[in-house]
Amino acid sequence: MIVRWGLDALPGVLDELAVSRPLLITTERWRNVDLPVFDRFHGARPHAEIAGVAAACEAAKGADGLIALGGGSVIDTAKAVSGKTCLPVLCIPTTYSGAEWTAGYGIRDAPARTKTGGTGARTVAIVYEPEFTLSLPVRESAGSAMNSLAHCAEALYTVDRTAATDSAAVAGAPLISRWLPVVAGPGHDLDLEARRHLLEGAMHAGTALRAGVGLGHAIAQELGARYGLPHGTMNAVSLPPTLRFNSIAAAGELARFGEAIGSADPVARVSELAALAGPSRLRDYEVPRQDLLELAQLIAERPAAKGNPRPATPEAVLALLGEMW
Repeated sequence: MIVRWGLDALPGVLDELAVSRPLLITTERWRNVDLPVFDRFHGARPHAEIAGVAAACEAAKGADGLIALGGGSVIDTAKAVSGKTCLPVLCIPTTYSGAEWTAGYGIRDAPARTKTGGTGARTVAIVYEPEFTLSLPVRESAGSAMNSLAHCAEALYTVDRTAATDSAAVAGAPLISRWLPVVAGPGHDLDLEARRHLLEGAMHAGTALRAGVGLGHAIAQELGARYGLPHGTMNAVSLPPTLRFNSIAAAGELARFGEAIGSADPVARVSELAALAGPSRLRDYEVPRQDLLELAQLIAERPAAKGNPRPATPEAVLALLGEMW
């Protein structure tokens, strides 16, 4: 993976990749940004919805590479296009999701209220530019950062963890814990240093994401699929209770995570950070209580839940969702 800091590095990276006709994939928000691109697509949709991916694939005809400028949904859209076309992807993240580090992606079918995954994207380069995060709303900043913090925490107890992903997790977690409150606090739209540090935390968390995810992500994925709720915010809601749930089976790993974020009570610290992203109850996001049984069954079938250190049976997940509601 080629990694550079500062937008002025973009032309050089494109040269390294031998990409001369890149398609910019983004949203309406960044429609007029000045970048050296061959063509522009600004129709990426939340959760990388199928219609947006199909339109982006059509726009990619004639391109020899993709530039994804945006958060996790934009990056997943570009990765889905790459998976279908084999075009290389250069990511310029504008949030703290860490999605730029993996070849996997999620696609939402909004009418069916489902979200499926794919892999095989050619994610080959990242250019980090902290200035692109300055206009990000506080709750969106906090939600995407909590997604990355969940990557760090869950990477320490997933079945596919390695020494390298453990190292990335404990490198990213303290940066997120330290700088998220600054980014979400007074002067959040001015502090470029804090945003750079938070991006660095997300960078390490994205590397840790290669170990996979656990039950917290399974819950967030299903809530996003069914109700279109923001993935980062749902990770903020689900991470504290799933850490508590997993503390029985992963006490040592949770203690290591606590050391990384400087807290003897990591669940309490994560709860403090999660509050920056919004309310903590599912009812506050209009999730119907009568849906919990079906949700529990769907969550338990997700790959992320099956890789959880403590068995996430439908009955256990239902009890957990009841607490979260």
